[in-house]
Amino acid sequence: MRGNRRRDTRPELAVRRRLHALGLRYRVDFAPLPGALRMRADIVFTRARVVVFIDGCYWHGCPKHYRPARINAEFWSTKIADNRERDARSTEMLRDAGWTVLRFWEHEPPEDVASAIAGAVAVAR
Repeated sequence: MRGNRRRDTRPELAVRRRLHALGLRYRVDFAPLPGALRMRADIVFTRARVVVFIDGCYWHGCPKHYRPARINAEFWSTKIADNRERDARSTEMLRDAGWTVLRFWEHEPPEDVASAIAGAVAVAR
């Protein structure tokens, strides 16, 4: 578990590199709602109130790439289901607080993700 990073994953770095090249500045691994437990977004545009999550296919149960664990299957299926429920609650809480929430999967092309984020930030400003 020590090798699983909370921030600075390869997909996240690829998207951040492209956003920076577009001239966008943002916060990394930031809690948009202070006091909300276990809710840190990957990329946050505070002025535009846009929050970005880049979810790992395994940890968040991607419908396209998720494969159930063979060892300790009950534990991991419960863990992934809880992660998905927490993601839905976080998205709802942020939207209720007036934030634009964008969620992407790690397998999505970084160019497409960055252009979608740039568009959302432009609209929010």
